[in-house]
Amino acid sequence: MDTCDVAIIGAGPFGLSAASYLRQSKTMDLRVIGEPMSFWEQHMPEGMLLRSPRVASNIADPGNQLTLDDYERATGTRISVKIPPTVTDDFIKKDIAKKVPLQDFVKYGRWFLQQMGVTLDRRTVSKLEPAPKGMLLTFEDGKTLVAGRVVVATGIGPFANIPKPFEGLPFPLVSHTSQQKDLSSFRGQEVLVVGGGQSALETAVLLNEIGARVDVLVREPVVYWWGIKRQWMHKPGISWMFYGRADVGPAGVSLLVQRPSLYRSLPRGFQDWWGVRAVRPGASSWVKARTGNVTIHTGQSVVEARPERERVRVKLNDGKELLFNRVVLGTGYRVNIDRYPFMSSQILEKIERANGFPRLDQGFESSLSGLHFVGATAAWSFGPLMRFVAGAEFASPALARRILHS
Repeated sequence: MDTCDVAIIGAGPFGLSAASYLRQSKTMDLRVIGEPMSFWEQHMPEGMLLRSPRVASNIADPGNQLTLDDYERATGTRISVKIPPTVTDDFIKKDIAKKVPLQDFVKYGRWFLQQMGVTLDRRTVSKLEPAPKGMLLTFEDGKTLVAGRVVVATGIGPFANIPKPFEGLPFPLVSHTSQQKDLSSFRGQEVLVVGGGQSALETAVLLNEIGARVDVLVREPVVYWWGIKRQWMHKPGISWMFYGRADVGPAGVSLLVQRPSLYRSLPRGFQDWWGVRAVRPGASSWVKARTGNVTIHTGQSVVEARPERERVRVKLNDGKELLFNRVVLGTGYRVNIDRYPFMSSQILEKIERANGFPRLDQGFESSLSGLHFVGATAAWSFGPLMRFVAGAEFASPALARRILHS
C-alpha cells in the first residue's frame, strides 16, 4: 500500500504555500494532490482581477523568494492591468494598477509549484476515512494512499450558495459565478445578476463589456463601494495606520483582521461582529467606474423564479415580475465541510464544528488528530483573512510548526 507522511489535498494558493513550508523537512514524504490552480482557472470569469492588492497576492513561502516579483524576473513576464477607457479618475487608476489579473495569477501559481520540486499527484480524492495509522485516501481510479497527516486545502468550490428561489433550476438558465469561465455565450443576452458583492458586480461589468444587457439585483438598500470614501486614508505613507496589507475590511477593522492571533483571542461575540464587517458585500471602486451601462436595483430580492420558454421569470419582493434569458448568482459561498464530496461519515462524526466550519487549534488541526484545514474553512477559528490569499502567510508557518515539531 502506498504511504506518505503528509498529504495536502488541494493545489491552490493555500495548498502550495503549505507545501513550501513543510518541504523544509528533507526527510518528510510530502504529497500535493490535485490540479494546480484549477479552481482559479476553471471557475472564475476571464478578465477578472484579484480583489486583493498585488502586495497581498503573493503565495507565501519561508524564504520569501517565490513572490510575484520573483516570478516576473524569472520568466521575463510583466504583470500589468489595462486601464479601461471608462476609468478616468486618477485614484481609481492607481488602485487598478495594484491588482493582479486572474490569468497571470494562475500562471504564477503553477510557476510557484515548479520551483518547489514537490511530488504532485493530479488524481482526485473520492473518499477520506480514518486508518489505523493516519488517514486513508481513496482515489477515483480505486487506488489508495495512507497518510500520517492530511491537510485539506480544497477551497470553496463546493460551497457555492444557491438561494432557495433558484434551487433546482436548470443550468445554464441559472448559474453561479463560480460556474462561469467563458462569458462569450452571454453576448446579446438579457442577464440578471443577483448579489451586491465583488463577484456579482465584477461579473456584471464583464458581461456588459462583452455585449450583454445586464441588470443587477442587490438586497441591501445601497451598494457598498470600497475605497471611494476617505480616499486620503489609502494614500502611501499613511495607509498602514488604517488598513492591513491585505486591505480586508474597513479602516481599523482591517488592522485587526490582519492579525489572526489577536483576532482569535477576542471573545466570540466580537469576532462575529468584526468578521461580518470585514467581509460585508461590496465591490472595489474601479468596478463602479465601469458600471455606466449596468442597471443596478437596490433594496430588492427574488422571491420566486421559474423557467419559461427557455428563459427565466423572476418575481421580486415588491410583486414585480421580470423575464431574462439567463440568471447569474453572485451570492457568495457558505462554508460547510459536509459538502466536501470526499469526506466520509466516519471522518465528519469526529470533527467538532461551528456553523459548518471545523474548530481548529493553533496548528490548524481539527478535533480529529492528524487532520488539518487551511483556507476559508479556517475563517471561523482565525478570522476573515483566511478567505484571502494573504491568509496563507499566517496559516502555513503555524501549520508547519505543528506538523514538523509534533
